[in-house]
Amino acid sequence: MNIIFGLIGAYLVICVAAYLGNRMFMYFPDPARIPPAAAGLDRVEEIEFAAADGTKLVAWYATAKDGKPTILYFHGNAANAANRAPKIAMMLEDGFGVFYLNNRGYGGSGGSPTEANNVADAIAAYDYLAGRGVPAESIAVFGESLGSGPAVRLAAERPVAAIMLEAPLTSTVEVGRSVYFWLPLSLLITDQFNVVRHIGAITVPLLIVHGEQDEVIPVEMGQRNYRAANEPKRIEVIPDAHHNDLFEHGAWEKMREFLLSLK
Repeated sequence: MNIIFGLIGAYLVICVAAYLGNRMFMYFPDPARIPPAAAGLDRVEEIEFAAADGTKLVAWYATAKDGKPTILYFHGNAANAANRAPKIAMMLEDGFGVFYLNNRGYGGSGGSPTEANNVADAIAAYDYLAGRGVPAESIAVFGESLGSGPAVRLAAERPVAAIMLEAPLTSTVEVGRSVYFWLPLSLLITDQFNVVRHIGAITVPLLIVHGEQDEVIPVEMGQRNYRAANEPKRIEVIPDAHHNDLFEHGAWEKMREFLLSLK
């Protein structure tokens, strides 16, 4: 009996520790603030603006060429604007504008990331971009990995031209269950980023790009999000791509074709 009580006690201790520390396993901020020019992006402007609660946010912004939309870019859980420079460069080379938001704790932005903060800051970024004169019909939202969470929430709350998701999760709970299946994660994870629940509120054109070899967020999650979404929608599964190399296997070409097809 003592062994049983001991095991129960140990399990409860693990649950409490998981609840208190779950964000440490979800976010891996890189706080380094690197100027765009130092990352090889000479025509990109680094800007600061305030979140709804006054927190300083840092973003990179480059205007679009005539007739091209601006991509409002939300990154994943372990990113920095500088290490996304090659992806941003591809977008700029094709004439698209880019507004890349560094989440709180990343790339010089203040504060700490949470789901509530990331969603609110996504809306603040949209409002800032609109305040710079970019109309809703010229804003295409792009969510990368965990960034698909705020991207979907934004597209459900603000008018946009389209939304693109790269390796989107269904929820952090389902990602976690693949490893910690023995824990009640729905009760322990604070920031659940339930994309599959919110994606049905989107009515603009949607593109999902996912690697078939993705070992972090299985391709089945991208396919479930696709099935839960409204038309018009499109999914591109790239056979040889993993989680972090989609652009090396033609993901941008799929996105560019999608953006150019928008009326």
